[in-house]
Amino acid sequence: MPHLSPGDTITPRVLTTIRAETVRVPDPQRLVHLQFRRYAGCPVCNLHLRAVARRHDDVVAAGIHAVAIFHSPAEDMRPHQGDLQFAAVADPDRRLYHEFGVEATGRRAVRPTRQRPLVRGRID
Repeated sequence: MPHLSPGDTITPRVLTTIRAETVRVPDPQRLVHLQFRRYAGCPVCNLHLRAVARRHDDVVAAGIHAVAIFHSPAEDMRPHQGDLQFAAVADPDRRLYHEFGVEATGRRAVRPTRQRPLVRGRID
């Protein structure tokens, strides 16, 4: 798996969102905040994405295009991410995860600091 560092160049690609829209990565006009998430119903991921969605206007004003990628099929994602203002991309075969060197680990989800937002039901 590749290891990407700041300033590395990636192969341009066009991804299809769960709403059948296309998104270019990298985007020739804006910075891309490419987020690799867990499964579609992940409560931590969805809390975080709602926090990003609350600040969406600020993100856009800063010239950033948010793109969230999940290793779930689009039909599983639509109930959870279908109303997001930014791009959500299904990658059930984890092709993009592999290409970008993203590895799955459960250790981060069980950290005590990761559990507080679940109890509060909100990530600030």
